[in-house]
Amino acid sequence: MQASTYAVKGGLGLHIQRIQDRRVLLCSGELRQRSFHAKNLPMTERSSCFGLRLGSAAMETELSRGFRSSAKARSVRAQAYEGDVEDIVPAKSQGKSSGTVLPYVGVACLGAILFGYHLGVVNGALEYLAKDLGIAENTVLQGWVVSTLLAGATVGSFTGGSLADKFGRTKTFQLDAIPLTVGAFLCATAQSVQTMIIGRLLAGIGIGISSAIVPLYISEISPTEIRGTLGSVNQLFICIGILAALVAGLPLAGNPLWWRSMFGIAIIPSVLLAVGMMFSPESPRWLFQQGKISQAEMSVKTLCGKDRVAEVMNDLNAASQGSSEPEAGWFDLFSSRYWKVVSVGAALFLFQQLAGINAVVYYSTSVFRSVGIASDVAASALVGASNVFGTTIASSLMDKQGRKSLLMTSFAGMAASMLLLSLSLTWKVLAPYSGTLAVVGTVLYVLSFSLGAGPVPALLLPEIFASRIRAKAVALSLGMHWISNFVIGLYFLSFVNKYGISSVYLGFASICLAAVLYIASNVVETKGRSLEEIERALNPAISS
Repeated sequence: MQASTYAVKGGLGLHIQRIQDRRVLLCSGELRQRSFHAKNLPMTERSSCFGLRLGSAAMETELSRGFRSSAKARSVRAQAYEGDVEDIVPAKSQGKSSGTVLPYVGVACLGAILFGYHLGVVNGALEYLAKDLGIAENTVLQGWVVSTLLAGATVGSFTGGSLADKFGRTKTFQLDAIPLTVGAFLCATAQSVQTMIIGRLLAGIGIGISSAIVPLYISEISPTEIRGTLGSVNQLFICIGILAALVAGLPLAGNPLWWRSMFGIAIIPSVLLAVGMMFSPESPRWLFQQGKISQAEMSVKTLCGKDRVAEVMNDLNAASQGSSEPEAGWFDLFSSRYWKVVSVGAALFLFQQLAGINAVVYYSTSVFRSVGIASDVAASALVGASNVFGTTIASSLMDKQGRKSLLMTSFAGMAASMLLLSLSLTWKVLAPYSGTLAVVGTVLYVLSFSLGAGPVPALLLPEIFASRIRAKAVALSLGMHWISNFVIGLYFLSFVNKYGISSVYLGFASICLAAVLYIASNVVETKGRSLEEIERALNPAISS
């Protein structure tokens, strides 16, 4: 199998969320009160336009058209790590917001599209750019062209949150457009492998920053009642970006120099991202933290409507006064108080990568070619389409089936698909059907991944991390993702050459089964629970 045919995905559909120590979520809410039973104490709740639930242990997660909340109340039983089980009854109704959020979510998602596009563009282009740049026989340099993007993304992911805190969300988007644009330009015009690697490094830094600030910005302006759904939008647009990159590679067969245009296309959304953010409102939460009260009020008016300004500002002020603990340091993540939940976050991303998603996407073109599929690029595009379809389904199920059940179903489906792929390549009785089974197994694997293992970890982590460790804990988990991704991209072909692709697939199936067992015993269900209640349940020390 030629090394030049493997492609990069970089954590297919990763929905990475970097949420700061207290999350501000936009919703069209009226003042409402309800009493509920949490740890045997009756309490009342007031939900604001930004989803700040003061004294709350519950969260409404009903999505309704036009930001109208359903009048149906439902009882949710959610289990915490400590084994506590609580009944939660969401509020009955919410008012209608006169503001709008979707256009600004759309602008932010240009960053997610670029994330996916830069990850997937090398899939079809690597073989052609390797010949053009004279590295067709040098698999080491080809590995660096693939993995340098991931190394840059690791750096960008750790700095994105800090930049957003210092300069604001919209300004950071505009700054992020610089490495994204310059990196794409250098890749498109590269006359040497050194220039290509520098371009990939810059593009990697850009997508690393995007991986942090896109979900952060969306979460701070999104309606509370559809937190799970809009939490999957970032994932969906990453998948769309990957699919776009695969489709962009179709003309390569007739025009070997088309690979330069494939990289150059990425300049367009980079510029649009910068321009769009010039007209997008800054996060009201960030403005409030900076003491820019009048600007925060204007942002709330745009996003939430003028009728909600006073209510939201009061809640922002109350939430700020309610924060009593200082921000945690890096060493606090490894304390007995937080290590269990932090290890869960890191483990989910580690399982996500070691379960074989990179192998499937890196190797899909080669696998299809080896079993006689005529159009390998078209087959890989089918993989991308499957990912988009599965993520769309996951978005609709996130607030209905719950995060934990989707994760377990996803990894179980991935294990079965990997077993099918392994057997199709080794059992002689299946040899006549190996081509069909390779495609079916790959598509089923990607569908299973996109239903849970792809979108859920990035959505779940900000929900289970306490506010004072949230930023650093998400960064640590994100770093685990990019580092493991980098290693896989650099050494995956070496493992295949030594052990064979069938044995590697069988190993991935075993890891998927181990993930199911780990999730069943360690992961908490967060559906229907407010961030505040989850924090109290997982960290009893702060509830006193």
